[in-house]
Amino acid sequence: MTAADSPDTHRAIEAVWRIESARLIGGLARIVRDVDRAEDLAQEALVAALERWPETGIPKNPGAWLMATAKHRAIDGLRRGPLLERKHAELTRDLEARQEAAVAELEARLDDDVGDDLLGLLFTACHPVLSREARVALTLRLLGGLTTDEIARAFLVPEPTIAQRIVRAKRALAEAGVPFEVPRGKDRAERLSSVLEVVYLVFNEGYSATAGDDWLRPALCEEALRLARVLAGLTPGEPEVHGLVALLEIQASRSRARVGPGGEPILLLEQNRARWDQILIRRGLDALARAEALGGANGPYALQAAIAACHARARTAGDTDWPRIVSLYEALARVAPSPIVELNRAVAVSLASGPEAGLALVDALVAEPALSGYHLLASVRGDFLAKLGRTNEARTELEKAASLTRNARERDLLLARARGL
Repeated sequence: MTAADSPDTHRAIEAVWRIESARLIGGLARIVRDVDRAEDLAQEALVAALERWPETGIPKNPGAWLMATAKHRAIDGLRRGPLLERKHAELTRDLEARQEAAVAELEARLDDDVGDDLLGLLFTACHPVLSREARVALTLRLLGGLTTDEIARAFLVPEPTIAQRIVRAKRALAEAGVPFEVPRGKDRAERLSSVLEVVYLVFNEGYSATAGDDWLRPALCEEALRLARVLAGLTPGEPEVHGLVALLEIQASRSRARVGPGGEPILLLEQNRARWDQILIRRGLDALARAEALGGANGPYALQAAIAACHARARTAGDTDWPRIVSLYEALARVAPSPIVELNRAVAVSLASGPEAGLALVDALVAEPALSGYHLLASVRGDFLAKLGRTNEARTELEKAASLTRNARERDLLLARARGL
């Protein structure tokens, strides 16, 4: 096997792309003012990396290499672009001046720091010209670097649906001439809720990867948390922004305890709480207090943060205030009803009132279309059945859950639990 064929090299390039693609697209979109073109340039830089790095080695600063390669391609495109070839008499002089200015701007920025380009890209992808579903799908694609398959699983919808949303979203942005910028005033407030949702989903994909060989993708979690903190700085009077920050801080505090020495998943109630990051917990509790002080205690993210805080405050799993968590899930179901919330409420009810009570709630969700291929429904049901001594049924459910998940680590865990019965 040659260096070019080395699977290790290609995995390393894939890892670099996961980390750097959002910054790369954001920086390019700021300059070329076209999200679709920015993604194309980024992909061209990736192709160049796949061609060169297996032979030359991965550079010390791969992100800078990708950005420089993409920007040089953008400059070449401007110089050879079809606009310059259209020598209409009334446009020639002005057009050439504009194109040369654009080239000069690109060259001047080759070494610029990306800064808040990610935030600008986030708000651009969340523009009101797009549907809510398209905003989330496009942003996960551009900022999270997720495949259409991973996004589809996050939303429990078919993959072709997500692919169509992304293509149409980029076309709509181009046709509407949407500026690449962080909005101000009323426009920012109107777009904030979809931005928060996107940041939340990016974090979740890093916290519990839907596919691949890793249980965690720390880079995604860190990027989502960074964006959430930037948003909190931009909108200090928005309680739900602080609620989201609180939720992500507390969730991130468990990251070290969620993975064993061999990379295997460790579930919440089995984690060594001494490994939870107390600094992140304190930051999360402070953010939750700010959200509540601003009157946002009943916001969807603040309620989820309050649930996470119940776990963070419990010294052991046995100290968890499950009745309180049940009441918080009931409040969450009122303001943001969904089958996923009901499934989580069933887990809390089982721990507060016993597995039989939880099973009754889960059985009511079995016919829910949105959960038909959701592996955690079968996993939760298997746990309840195992606790009730219905071993054969429990094993069947856990094996079903293993067949539905795309994450290798999670599949191994579910199969081990099934064998353990």
